[in-house]
Amino acid sequence: MILIMMMINTIMMLILKHPLSCGLILLAQTILTAIGTGMMQLNFWYSYILFLIMIGGMLVLFIYMTSIASNEKFKFNKNLIYIFMFFLIMLLLLLLIDYYYNNLMTNIDMSNYKMKLKNQFSMMKYFNYPNYFIMIMMIIYLFISLIAIVKITKFNYGALRQKF
Repeated sequence: MILIMMMINTIMMLILKHPLSCGLILLAQTILTAIGTGMMQLNFWYSYILFLIMIGGMLVLFIYMTSIASNEKFKFNKNLIYIFMFFLIMLLLLLLIDYYYNNLMTNIDMSNYKMKLKNQFSMMKYFNYPNYFIMIMMIIYLFISLIAIVKITKFNYGALRQKF
């Protein structure tokens, strides 16, 4: 079901032309991707980090787009609304079909979940011998990046966009 919604978002992205509407579709796609990856794993840490990285990138894109095209008006296209309504009706029909299919798959999912609980995953494997060097290097890299970004923004003593 999540894959179908992601495909609908991808099709909608091809139709849209305004940066704000494309950003909203990208946000919906990011949320669906985070939910999909979280459901495939026992914990949601990977999907949470993926979501935060994508939102950070989208914030940078939003700042860039507002500095370039700050006065552009956002108007809804009537044909786009009709296409969106068509996709919404198709999604509701797929939800009804998926409801009946989901009842059949519940037993399979519960047995898979019980098998995952037997193999309890721990975060300690990232801090043990073979992997601790990678973790320390990643922490140092993020710290140096933080210092560099603070120095770059402090150089201007204010916002990145200059007013003329």
